[in-house]
Amino acid sequence: MFGLSEFAIILIVVIALLAAKKLPGLARSAGKSARILKAEARAVREADEDRGDDRGTAAAGSGGAQGDGPRPRVIRGETVARDTTGTGTGTGSGSVDDGTHRA
Repeated sequence: MFGLSEFAIILIVVIALLAAKKLPGLARSAGKSARILKAEARAVREADEDRGDDRGTAAAGSGGAQGDGPRPRVIRGETVARDTTGTGTGTGSGSVDDGTHRA
């Protein structure tokens, strides 16, 4: 009888007829939301430029293609010397499990 495309068109017409009074307000709200989103995106972009963040050139230089998504953040922490002698007298407070099992 009716295909999916015909049913979708009829549904859109019925919604437009029933919600005719609300459509201008909805369109106005959608426009405001789009303007706010653009302004926030522009502010973030300007903040990144002011900070000197070169994400595009760094991603291309590290072998990744541009547009792959955000780079992972590197959080620098404390550097701890690793005990490689096996005596347990290193600077660490416990044993280090390096994933190898020795019998």
